[in-house]
Amino acid sequence: MRSEQEMMDLILGTARADERIRAVLLVGSRANPAVPKDVYQDYDITYFVSDMQPFYNNPAWVVEKFGEPLIMQMPQAMRYPDPGVHFNYMMIYPDGNRLDLTFDVDFARNVEGGEPAVVLLDKDNGHGMVTPLPPPSDAKWHIQPPSPLFYYSCCNNFWWCLNNVAKGIARDELAYVMHMLNEVVRAELHCMLDWTIGIRYDFRISAGKDGKYYRKLLPPELYAQYAATYSGSAPAEIWAAVDTMCDLFHTLATAVAAHFGFTYRQHEEDGMRTYLAMVKENRLLT
Repeated sequence: MRSEQEMMDLILGTARADERIRAVLLVGSRANPAVPKDVYQDYDITYFVSDMQPFYNNPAWVVEKFGEPLIMQMPQAMRYPDPGVHFNYMMIYPDGNRLDLTFDVDFARNVEGGEPAVVLLDKDNGHGMVTPLPPPSDAKWHIQPPSPLFYYSCCNNFWWCLNNVAKGIARDELAYVMHMLNEVVRAELHCMLDWTIGIRYDFRISAGKDGKYYRKLLPPELYAQYAATYSGSAPAEIWAAVDTMCDLFHTLATAVAAHFGFTYRQHEEDGMRTYLAMVKENRLLT
């Protein structure tokens, strides 16, 4: 696998050799000082160009400069074509490196969200499209404490939507069950996990996209319980995961409520647990 230095030499060497490329921006995990480095990180690169036309939907140019990838994706040329303001080539190479290369003419649009970003090259020395950037930080993604309404809504939606999971199990509707459990209900569990982590770290930390740092940030016993909320496809396995998810949510939600002085609405949990037991035990059929 080519090293980071070799990849950067290729990226910057290509830019320096082409006068149409005026600046180079690094974003993503490699620009984020809070993210540990590893061999799986992408190179998220934007070339800012004086004219988009030569680089728009022109994979031959990219292959000539960077080599033939194992696979390439061009989002703006797929199902919903982009009007032409930028173009992205996403590539994985035979050595395992992934390069996400975007061509753009608007520097401000790429940095206005406050995500970590580093200017690697500016041929115009601040007199062109590039503007000064603050030091890269992941503060944009730090967990935020909940308002009372958001906390109560999270709890209510978690317990309410479990009725759909139960009915789906009873009807043997696996795809529906997994959607409701792992996208709808789990989203509320993730909010509660995030707030739990936020409390532990004074809300100065990110749990990563989709909670990818949960294993590192949660106490081992909580993470083990969280891992057990993922199930196989058999009804008994799904019910076991649901029971574990309910117990974990209760533990987290009551602790978060105590920290913020919120009231945990135990009657909502009790009501849904009663309904879940009715469905699980087939009491609605008698």
